[in-house]
Order: sequence, then structure tokens, then C-alpha cells
Amino acid sequence: MLTPPPEDKTATPTSSTPHNGSSSFDVVSTYNNTLSTDPLITKPVAAIESLISLLSASPPSTISETLSLLESATSELKESVPNSIAISAGTDLFQRYLISTLQQGSAQYTKSKGKRSSSSGDGEFRSIRAHLLANSRLFVQRAKESRGQIATVARRFVRDGCTVLTCGRSRVVAAVLSAAAEDGAKFRVVNAQDSHDALSNSSTDIVTELRRKDVPVATIAFAALATSLPHITFALAGAESVVENGGIISGMGTNQMGLLAKSAGKPFYVVAESHKFVRIYPLSGDDLPLGQKVLDFRTEGGEERNEHEGKRKAEGEVVDFTPPDLITALVTESGVQTPSAVSEELIKIWS
Repeated sequence: MLTPPPEDKTATPTSSTPHNGSSSFDVVSTYNNTLSTDPLITKPVAAIESLISLLSASPPSTISETLSLLESATSELKESVPNSIAISAGTDLFQRYLISTLQQGSAQYTKSKGKRSSSSGDGEFRSIRAHLLANSRLFVQRAKESRGQIATVARRFVRDGCTVLTCGRSRVVAAVLSAAAEDGAKFRVVNAQDSHDALSNSSTDIVTELRRKDVPVATIAFAALATSLPHITFALAGAESVVENGGIISGMGTNQMGLLAKSAGKPFYVVAESHKFVRIYPLSGDDLPLGQKVLDFRTEGGEERNEHEGKRKAEGEVVDFTPPDLITALVTESGVQTPSAVSEELIKIWS
């Protein structure tokens, strides 16, 4: 489980002197630029990096001002996207880390300096803030390293002679299968895609990457999933977010793959970094604020007004919810877990 890093006494703290006023800092643009310039970064980590950049460029001089600034920036980030669940996973985790660090730093400073005077308050906060910014980078680095750790853990599921069913272009799934191929495992992959999901030549394209590693890959439409199941050993999927009950939010079609895998008695494994865990406990997919309209009912007279009014039409990047009862096991950097263990991990973070 992702936890705050130990204090780095050798790191050079980021200067606490603000470069720009917080009013001139665009946290949404920073978030979007981070995602566009680094194709391997996840949305929660991009949100965390944006908040760290905000703190580096902002002039708050007290703990309460810092928390207020982060709360405002977090709300701005969430309002900028239709589906803010992935952002919430990152911002909630970072705020918990920040509060814990500020509390520990304040306690250590008070213990070492004795009773604070009013004139020492500014110096105390500057010291804590410099420590926070320096170690926040280590926090982000640990989150980025999670993908490689998951690949090491999940690689043992991929054995000689097996056929793995995947869908979409999950970077964690690609890391797992690439690690297995590099270790010499002989296996095949079936990748299900939407009809409009053209193959990409980018480095993150799971199909191109695996074929370059001499792994046989078959691409099929989602309509052919059921037909392919007799040839499948197990299904493997990534996740955009993992909710408290152990269900996942992932690319559209993941739930369908899970349903078919369970009906055929095939294991369905999910690989996801623990920084994608989010404190939401949905009873069904309809309880999630996904901000998308999948069912677009129409008549000859035009669009029918219904309970989905106000949601964006499901175009481009759309997701669905896969309930925990369809998931055989969840693999994080901490190891193999049951879906029910997600709530226990979140309790550890927030207790």
C-alpha cells in the first residue's frame, strides 16, 4: 500500500519562497499538461503533481491557509472533468499525506524547540513546508514505481502455454505482460477492442508492444468475446479507479468481460496501483458520478428527456463499473488481495 515516504534528510528542500501568486497559477492547465506530456502517468498522480506545483508557487504562510488552498484547487480540478473519481483518488490520498506530514512536522518542531513563541510561528511553518515539498516528490516517485512492482507480483500468473484475455490499453496490464515476455514465458494474448478503437503506434499500445516482443496477439471486437472464451486461460484488466467495495471503474467493456469470464468459469484478475483506491462505496454502477450518458433514447421527434438529463453523451473516453463479485483477485504493489481487502486498506490510510 502506498504510504508516506520516510524523511529524506539529504534531499534539497524546494524553496518556500513563492514564485507566483496562487491567483495566477492554473491548476487545471497544469494537470492537463502533465497528462499530455507524460503518456505513462496516471490521473491520480497527475493530480498530485499539480497540487505539489501549486504549493511550490503559492504564498500561504499557515497550515490553515495551505489546506484551504488545496481544498479550493481540488474542487477546481474535479469540476474540470466529467468523471472526477480518478482525480479524487489522488487528491484525497495527497491531502491525507499532507495533513499527516504537517502534524508530524509541527509536533517534532515543538518538541525540539520547546514552547513556541508568536515570533517563531512563521519559521516553524517555513521549515515544515520545505520538508513537505521535498518529500512530496518522493511520494510521487513511489507512486510511479508501483507499476513495476505490480508487474513483478502479477507476472507469475502468466505461465507457459496460457492465453490471456485483455481489453483496451491498460498500462499496468502492458507492464505485466511485457515482464512475463522478457522473462521468457511463452503465452498468447487476445485483446478485445471497440470497433472504433484503431491500433496505435505509440509506445503505450499494448498490442504493438507485445508483438515487438514476439508475443502472439489476436485482436477481436467486443462482440466476439463470448466466442473467444473457450480458448482463454484467464482475463486480465487494469482499472482507472478502485472503489471501497472492491469494484473497479475501467474502460467501457470491462464489466462485460468480467461477466462473460465468470459465466465461463475463467479467473478474472485486476491489476491496479493502490493510489487508485478511492473512498466511494457504490451499491451499483448507477451510484457513481461518472458524468456520462450511455443510453441515449430517441424518437422521431428528437431526444427523449429522461433521468440521464444533464449528463454528457457517451463519446470518446467512457468507462463502466465492474462489481467485486466478478473479480477473482486484485493485484497491487502490496501483493495479491481479495476485492474485500480494499476497504481494509483504506481504513489503514484514514485511521
